Amino acid sequence: MSRTVDYYFAPQSPWTYLGHARFAALAQVAGVAVRVLPVDLGGKVFPVSGGLPLPKRAPQRQAYRLQELRRFSEYLQIPLHPQPKFFPVGGDDAACLIIAVDLHDGSEAAMKITGAVLSAVWAQERNIGDARVLAELLTENGLDTKRLEQSRSQEVRERYEAHTQRAISAGVFGAPSYVIDGEIFWGQDRLDFVARKLGVTL
Repeated sequence: MSRTVDYYFAPQSPWTYLGHARFAALAQVAGVAVRVLPVDLGGKVFPVSGGLPLPKRAPQRQAYRLQELRRFSEYLQIPLHPQPKFFPVGGDDAACLIIAVDLHDGSEAAMKITGAVLSAVWAQERNIGDARVLAELLTENGLDTKRLEQSRSQEVRERYEAHTQRAISAGVFGAPSYVIDGEIFWGQDRLDFVARKLGVTL
């Protein structure tokens, strides 16, 4: 039986963006299933786990975050604007779109649209809070634009809430988090440990 990785993230997270393609490749090599689980990080996970939204963090932490984003972007050779035009941006609509794609097209398609959403924010400086941009991303990735309307359904909203509660119950407090057999690996810089857990080499 294939192992499963629970992949918790916020669709506007730069750290999720920096790790997404590498995690997708790792999961494929390891032959594991991925549960694609976007969550309401700032609105519901942070309040119960001690996290702070970016504008409320100390200036020193905000400055260091920008430095680290530049470092990782250069080291990984992944294009990233540390202060993109449309950020901060709400992630709820994008999260629900990812869930709708997962529901109707499967996890592989959900991983694909997740990558597109993340890249839109951090590489392309597009506004994922705009429904028109989300529709464009669906078209660009060969997905039915009906997914946008479906993302507003009660079923999808309930799944988003369930994903968020699942994250809280699992002890998740940041994004991205990869949970394997109940063990949490927090951050794209922990993918080496994820690989070891899955018995593969990056």
